[in-house]
Amino acid sequence: MERFSVKQLIFLLAVTLAGVCWSVLFSQPLVIGFLPGYIILIFLSKRKKQSFKQIFQVSMRGVYKTRIVIFILFLVSFLLPSWYLSGTINQMVKIALYLINPDYFFVLTFIVSMVFSMLLGTTVGTLSAIGIPILGTATVLNLPTEVVAGALVSGAFVGDRTSPFSSAHQLLAHTIELPVKKQWNAMLFTTVMAVGISLLFYGAFDYFTEPKMNHVESLHWNELSLIKFIPPIVLLLIVVFRMSILYAFLSSILAAAIITMMEGSGVSDIVRALWYGIDGLGGGFIHMYELLLFLALAGAYNGLIEELNVIQPYLDKWLQNSTSLTGDTLKTFLATLLISLIAANQTLPIILTGRSFLPHWTSKYGKEELARVMGDTTMLFPGMVPWSVLAIMCSTIVGIPILDYLPYALFLWLLPCLTVMVSFYKHVRKSKRIVTA
Repeated sequence: MERFSVKQLIFLLAVTLAGVCWSVLFSQPLVIGFLPGYIILIFLSKRKKQSFKQIFQVSMRGVYKTRIVIFILFLVSFLLPSWYLSGTINQMVKIALYLINPDYFFVLTFIVSMVFSMLLGTTVGTLSAIGIPILGTATVLNLPTEVVAGALVSGAFVGDRTSPFSSAHQLLAHTIELPVKKQWNAMLFTTVMAVGISLLFYGAFDYFTEPKMNHVESLHWNELSLIKFIPPIVLLLIVVFRMSILYAFLSSILAAAIITMMEGSGVSDIVRALWYGIDGLGGGFIHMYELLLFLALAGAYNGLIEELNVIQPYLDKWLQNSTSLTGDTLKTFLATLLISLIAANQTLPIILTGRSFLPHWTSKYGKEELARVMGDTTMLFPGMVPWSVLAIMCSTIVGIPILDYLPYALFLWLLPCLTVMVSFYKHVRKSKRIVTA
């Protein structure tokens, strides 16, 4: 098939990005802002001799690939209301208030989130398991919730990017044909640097932020109910044993609903809460359906982009004249950022960037260097793009807009800067060795 021209590609990207930026800036549904880009993509596909039937079939395959994410967010909308009605949230907040020292709240939040994510290997699972009680505790202490959310998301991405249990980590290793252990070692230096700087960053917030509530009443353990721990325990166990996150959410919601009925609430109260959410806390399907429509549309868009090979030829051509590690790092940085801006997911940037850049990086510097650069950029950009599926899921779970917590999610935007600096240092050191020799 004849490839898209440069003008067509620029026009497509301009319309797509303008639409989603309009949605984000003016708080309009993403599905409306994304629709013009999809319509332009259909029009360009027709000019490449694709029939409407072919376009529809490819789009549906793209939607099918995003079905798990759609189902997850559908269930996430029910999680918080069900936990609230069952009394689980109030009980978890009481315990968190008792156990967490308010003077070190931000650092402890980052550490706890990082440990959970390294064990679970999933951002969504980590935020679902610990995000609600920690943010609830921050609200009680009158701490800035956007900073707490930033610490939570930062810690969750440590494992999503680095943990051997992470599906994204495994996908990157498979894409660039590198053993997981070697990939982990390649990422280790920048990981340690980013974690260390993040600890100092959140420690500074702890030092300069005064909790508005210093005294916490003693916890009467006999007032706690073991039954109300069942929903989060069920969710956590299913995730730990590597079962589907869908089963984890569904089982936890059902457990919470049963506990709520045992407490005396009727089915109508539960259905109302699941549909409309909880005042002051959020949740509920009515606040989620627009995002679900956007995810379906983004899946259709990605399906056409991937199937019609829209970007790949230009990525291949762009690398032909590269001569230095720093230059190639910056080109990979920009290319994977562009893909992340239009792909709206984490999988396509990993596969497209990895397969496109692998031959060049393998012959010039080695697969380990590509693993480091992609681990520090490709794995994190989908968490920063406001219309990306992964960023939307994080924002939905913590209940705070992406642009509000992103400045405080240090781990996400620090690593891309660090990896460019590391590449520059290696390039300078290599140049000095050549001159000396």
